[in-house]
Amino acid sequence: MMEKINYDKKLEEIIAKLNYKPRLLLHSCCGPCSSYVITYLKDYFDITILYYNPNIEPKEEYEKRRSEQLKLIRKFNIASLDFLDSDYDNNLYHEKVMGHESDFEGGPRCHICYELRLKKTASLAKELGYDYFGTTLTVSPYKNAQVLNAIGEKLAEEYGIKWLYSDFKKKDGYKKSIQLSREYDLYRQNYCGCLYSKIDNIEE
Repeated sequence: MMEKINYDKKLEEIIAKLNYKPRLLLHSCCGPCSSYVITYLKDYFDITILYYNPNIEPKEEYEKRRSEQLKLIRKFNIASLDFLDSDYDNNLYHEKVMGHESDFEGGPRCHICYELRLKKTASLAKELGYDYFGTTLTVSPYKNAQVLNAIGEKLAEEYGIKWLYSDFKKKDGYKKSIQLSREYDLYRQNYCGCLYSKIDNIEE
């Protein structure tokens, strides 16, 4: 079995070497997950939150989570924090995961979804002149940080832009995100985003 890499330590190493405040395009799945991540990174990076989540269904749920993301950004009121919206692209998501509809949660279907969202983030980060791209997804205990960072590393090489390694669930990151969600009165969803995860949650 391959040895697990400590991506939280790799993030600490990146931060320790910074001698300026880089621009970071940070993919966010939702306000609650981004809450802790923003508080962690805000002193080290100029952050733009990218809301690109074509997996989220139904459309009303997608729009509700986007609204909560914007609400959090307004409440934080951080000068170096910005927001970048993106197209819904739900049809593209279904094209990408075709044939994987019955995969178990956290399996290949999810990995395809991770790559779809991170590829968009890397592409925009390169196009818009950011120094780094990253994601809030590693704050969740249900997301595999090893897989996410491997995808990010591959895309960094492909697009020629730095990937921000992370495992934000470390240092009680997920627990702190729950506390911050309560503090800022954020809606917390009870499924990851796609209809398949919603069905799995109901069946459990």
